[in-house]
Amino acid sequence: MIGIDIGGANLKVVTGNGTFIHYCPLWEQSPLSEILRTYQSPGEQAAVVMSGELADCFRSKIEGIRSIVDAVRDVFPDAVFYGTDADFHRSAVPDLAAANWLVSADYLMERYRGGLLVDFGSTTTDIIPLVSLDTLRGMTDLCRLQSGTLVYTGLLRTTLPAVIREVSLSGIPTPVCPEYFACSADAHLVLGHITSEDYTTDTPDGKARDRESCLRRLSRVVCADLEEIGEEGASAVAETFWNAQRELLCTAVDAIRKKHGTGEILCAGIGAALISRIIGGRNLTRELGRGADALPAFAVREVALRRPGS
Repeated sequence: MIGIDIGGANLKVVTGNGTFIHYCPLWEQSPLSEILRTYQSPGEQAAVVMSGELADCFRSKIEGIRSIVDAVRDVFPDAVFYGTDADFHRSAVPDLAAANWLVSADYLMERYRGGLLVDFGSTTTDIIPLVSLDTLRGMTDLCRLQSGTLVYTGLLRTTLPAVIREVSLSGIPTPVCPEYFACSADAHLVLGHITSEDYTTDTPDGKARDRESCLRRLSRVVCADLEEIGEEGASAVAETFWNAQRELLCTAVDAIRKKHGTGEILCAGIGAALISRIIGGRNLTRELGRGADALPAFAVREVALRRPGS
């Protein structure tokens, strides 16, 4: 049995041999089936969860669901798909839309009931109270945005103007421009939170992932060259972004904790180490290894194995 999580930007696969993460942007017609075929072996079963149906290459979520199901079935004809009803399906149904967060909760609920899952990924952050699976069933991404359990900011792919409006440069309040000049990965690399190897997404300008290239992109956020504002100015952009992103996430976590009376915080996702230091949570990487970086793929495999014949 392998677990597969198909997002709009990343394809995550968990097998008996390890965890594998592929940058696979669906809006660029990435070869999803071809990548999955590298995991094909005689008798191999697949359990799948998705959120990639929201990619804007699809006219609707159900179109995206059908496309993803067809791509998977081309490789794994007997694949099962986990839905927001907390059940497995064998066909393209609306319940399959964005159920990846729920399967993580489903897996963790038994051992960590009463806790709070914070999955800080490349694109979004899930903040899920592990109180009752029944209260989570059927929640769409729209519902989760409204309830505060989905915060659309991540370690790598967030555009800076989505979080900040101005930066102080040499004491002067400076508005940022709403262009896609830099992303959160640029800020986190400059601040030392990630390495160039961790910067796995496309860069906004298509150029390198080294520190100087990140500083140059950050300078563009205030319509400047790096030579114009220097490393200090570009670093100020990164610091301002991280301070605001951190405050956004801490406020959201605190609100869900108070609302649901949750206890221990469990941190997952590629940003688990960073977010666990900030909010004082348990880094699941220590227990799950790299499986914590791809928790929904890990979880859907485990939940499917718990339910023979699903």
